[in-house]
Amino acid sequence: MAIPYFDAHCDTIWRCMVTEPVAGYGETEAEQRAYFRSGGSLRQNGGHVDLERGRGFARRGQFFALYDDVKALPAGTAWQRCREMHDWFLRELEENGDMAALCRTGAEADAAALTGKTAAFLSVECADLLDCKVENLHTAAGWGVRFVNPVWNNANALSGSCADDPDRGLSPKGRDFVREMGQLGVYADVSHLSDPGFWDLFRMTERPVVASHSNARALCPHRRNLTDDMFRAIRDTGGVVGLNLYRDFVGGTSMDALTAHVEHFLALDGEKTLCIGGDLDGCEALAAGLRGVEDVPRLYEALEKRGYGKALLEDIFWNNLRRLL
Repeated sequence: MAIPYFDAHCDTIWRCMVTEPVAGYGETEAEQRAYFRSGGSLRQNGGHVDLERGRGFARRGQFFALYDDVKALPAGTAWQRCREMHDWFLRELEENGDMAALCRTGAEADAAALTGKTAAFLSVECADLLDCKVENLHTAAGWGVRFVNPVWNNANALSGSCADDPDRGLSPKGRDFVREMGQLGVYADVSHLSDPGFWDLFRMTERPVVASHSNARALCPHRRNLTDDMFRAIRDTGGVVGLNLYRDFVGGTSMDALTAHVEHFLALDGEKTLCIGGDLDGCEALAAGLRGVEDVPRLYEALEKRGYGKALLEDIFWNNLRRLL
């Protein structure tokens, strides 16, 4: 059975473009080199996500993040790197126009699906890549970027992150940046944001909020995951939370451990909030023995076996994220 699949976050652009091993992606240098040798093109690569493996879905949408660890880049080159990644992405879409289409709206995603193409959306995973500048945010919005994370793991001029300066919330500059995002129709993505930054953002926004790739902290007490109150807050804005498939954010290696996060969020009345945000190509090990996007139907089937109906699964795997766009 072909299923729909709309995913709120992957790091495939970064993984395809990186040529040298990065610490943390494998325990040894040999493992790190093997991880990044798997890069290639959007059409086909050895990572978690490519267009060829998307052919099996009934319809497919994918948010591709513009991401890099700014601290690992030469000083003053973050915005240049962001533009290079965007240029690479556009070239890949042009070369693979038979399989994917750049989309900015839900209607464009529907049109892509009707022609059997992946609806390709853009996000920016850390405002550092925009040099935390409003003028660069305007440029990114012009590219069609729909989600921006104020921070990645590194704290910056906008806020602390969950991993760096976690007790610091939004700065005045951060508040101005988030307001400008709202004016441009760009959604704030709170995955990676510090807890105080999360609540600062909620106190000032009237728009739906996104956590593109975060799980339940109640089940896996990792700083990257959401508390129940955070999930409820996102739910009440009409936003979405993307289920992260990374083993360390699931807190277990089994399918049961992964589906437990689905069940937990549904118990918080998250039927119209939960979507998929796999974090594919941004991590080295997926839960439940998943190898990549080709194995996502196994999660759908596991939820079916637990008694969840087609209408609910269509919402989780497509409609909830599509509605936001």
